[in-house]
Amino acid sequence: MKITKICCIGAGYVGGPTMAVIAQKCPQIEVTVVDLNEERILAWNDKNVENIPIYEPGLSAIVAEARGRNLFFSTEVDKAIDEAQIIFISVNTPTKTYGKGKGMAADLKYIELCARQIAKVAKQNKIVVEKSTLPVRTAEAIKSILDNTGNGVQFQILSNPEFLAEGTAVTDLLNPDRILIGGDTTEEGQKAIQALVDVYSNWVPKDKILTTNVWSSELSKLTANAFLAQRISSINALSELCEKTGADVNEVARAIGMDSRIGPKFLKASVGFGGSCFQKDILNLVYIAKSYGLNEVADYWEQVIIMNDHQKKRFSNRIVQTLYNTVADKKITFLGWAFKKDTNDTRESAAIYVADDLINEHANIAVYDPKVSEKKILADLDYLETRSSEKNAKSIDSFSNPYDACADAHAIAVLTEWDEFVEYDWQKIYDGMQKPAFIFDGRNLLNKSELEEIGFVYQAIGS
Repeated sequence: MKITKICCIGAGYVGGPTMAVIAQKCPQIEVTVVDLNEERILAWNDKNVENIPIYEPGLSAIVAEARGRNLFFSTEVDKAIDEAQIIFISVNTPTKTYGKGKGMAADLKYIELCARQIAKVAKQNKIVVEKSTLPVRTAEAIKSILDNTGNGVQFQILSNPEFLAEGTAVTDLLNPDRILIGGDTTEEGQKAIQALVDVYSNWVPKDKILTTNVWSSELSKLTANAFLAQRISSINALSELCEKTGADVNEVARAIGMDSRIGPKFLKASVGFGGSCFQKDILNLVYIAKSYGLNEVADYWEQVIIMNDHQKKRFSNRIVQTLYNTVADKKITFLGWAFKKDTNDTRESAAIYVADDLINEHANIAVYDPKVSEKKILADLDYLETRSSEKNAKSIDSFSNPYDACADAHAIAVLTEWDEFVEYDWQKIYDGMQKPAFIFDGRNLLNKSELEEIGFVYQAIGS
């Protein structure tokens, strides 16, 4: 099957960048990204590509090259579905906040809505690709909905999970470690797999394109994120032990990372991991294990989440204890709100939970993040429903300048590892702060000796 038109439902952090790269690398294929959120689509179509809704290094340039040529952003969902041979589903699959599986299972309502929309509109055979992170056997549910439409259209369901790290998404898409495609073992299923393989083969070496059955593909995504998160929680658990024993977690990480069996990646102690995937995918794994009665398996993976929550709570408690057991009416400056550098994504960011804890202690929070707006910061806090929106708005301020954010602060907490934080004039910041001036480095980013020489009381994770 020669693919000439692709549609992607969902213009978020996965759908937007993935389709932009496909469009750039496959100029012969028309790629349309659709979303019901008009504001988001307008932002993707903004004449100034620097205003697209997702910040990723290098993404604006790719969108500028392909948009209007063979890359289109639209709210005309039905039209795009009707015309496309391959339909990617890339909508949000948040953790359920209600009913059975609350707090663990993935909420698949948006996936089901997509499937029903495709079933209603499609007049020719389609390949439907799961791009969202989904629990194992979701493809079965999608296929059931699609195959029972009664209109005679044949659908092939493929699983093609994303392995993008926000902040390096463009690099990950251009030079992936692997592309994973799962599908049916039937002849038609294999043809569908090959059609998608042919798309990626425009720029990805064939030895990096792996094909499996659908179930293996779905589980591989959850497992990959669970393993990565496990490493972070493991080193964070040791960071607390290091603080008690006088060991330095950075030295421990460096020592074990030189073991070829372990390797150095994801061994950076911090205030805790965030992002849209790690927590959600592990909770999904936990729920699946419990649903099959595998309670020991579930307990094992749930501990990764418990450790991560503990690390965030421990960080906020340490701030309170160090500031003489009270932060009431004290100004605490947060450098960073995004869950990691080089992204404006704040989902499950440690900063949200640390801020929530400190506001409960009546602290006044000042925030500087180079890519996150005040509107987003307040929305993140409001989402927790800990207190009223009015109270949140009174307790937190966002600044467009880091020096203004730090002025008259009792303490600074580094919550995101933005490179620019290292380059600041820290003497100037120290001079403008209350004394003693505290720094709590939740990312082990700054130079301890330099800051202590200036006069700061400096505390890092795991040392």
